[in-house]
Amino acid sequence: MFNHFEPSLLKFLKDLQANNNRDWFNDHKQQYEDHVRLPALAFIEQMDQWIRLISPHYEASPKKVGGSLMRIYRDVRFSKNKLPYKTNLGIQFRHEVGKDVHAPGFYLHIAADEIFLAVGTWQPDRDPLAAIRDHIVTKPGPYLDAIEHEPFTQFYELAGTKLTRPPKGYDKEHHLIEELKRKDFIAICSLQESDLYQPDFCKMVASRFGRAQPFQKFICEALGLRF
Repeated sequence: MFNHFEPSLLKFLKDLQANNNRDWFNDHKQQYEDHVRLPALAFIEQMDQWIRLISPHYEASPKKVGGSLMRIYRDVRFSKNKLPYKTNLGIQFRHEVGKDVHAPGFYLHIAADEIFLAVGTWQPDRDPLAAIRDHIVTKPGPYLDAIEHEPFTQFYELAGTKLTRPPKGYDKEHHLIEELKRKDFIAICSLQESDLYQPDFCKMVASRFGRAQPFQKFICEALGLRF
């Protein structure tokens, strides 16, 4: 049963950052298994009960490939950065209909220089992005409630990229035009390294995710998804 992460996780990620090449990784693959992948899968398995309480339509899948644990291998085909490995641990509990990282989800990011939780939908395609913007126009009150209520704002800040100009088809004088400019509908909750080692880490993560329920529900409603 998973209780908390160990300092060996961050040590491996720091070492990988300093030695981001295939030879080093292959020589230390067992360390990756022992200190990163196995604890991450155990965390995901333990989170299943908590995610179901937050929403029965989000999934914690502890599969080695294709589940909640994101690949450590970078896709370098279209990137100028040819380093082969990600130097962070990424875990996404996505909506049951989601096929990739752009689906609505709850996310944990662990890296040597940054640890955070995230909620929402990151870089959605054009149609879902338009659906969220339209839902904000139709229901501005529930949207403001979701992003301004204190249980949410106590821990989360809205983040992501924005358009510099109002999106086409929307009133540039709309009182929520700055929200309509968003290209990401995500919010970030920063964590400390010490949080990873707390014996009730899963419960704490679930509690923070739970504070984002109205935000996630709003996004699901906009996309015609069950929450």
